[in-house]
Amino acid sequence: MDDAARDYIEAIPAGQRPLFDRIHRLVRELHPDAGVVLSYKMPTFVVGDRRLYVGAWRHGVSFYGWEEGRDAGFLTRHPELRSGKGTIRLRPEDADGITDEELLGLIGAALDR
Repeated sequence: MDDAARDYIEAIPAGQRPLFDRIHRLVRELHPDAGVVLSYKMPTFVVGDRRLYVGAWRHGVSFYGWEEGRDAGFLTRHPELRSGKGTIRLRPEDADGITDEELLGLIGAALDR
């Protein structure tokens, strides 16, 4: 993990940090060797040439950078979480109803070839 990404993560407010940590843990579960860099001013998980941007905002976290159709059916099951093309906004209260398996599917679809 580069220093800029570490600084960003350490500065995430307490209300969003558990959700970000959950996402980080799941990425590591799938890809223990994933790099974490700061790109576009947010932590970016890097596996080969694949990227998944995960930014904290005042109400939760957002996923950016996954290709349309590479979400393992996540948006079919949770269309209300789409916030524009290529963006998923996830609030802690939304995440409570989403299993780790669903998030692993989304993360895997975004980062796997």
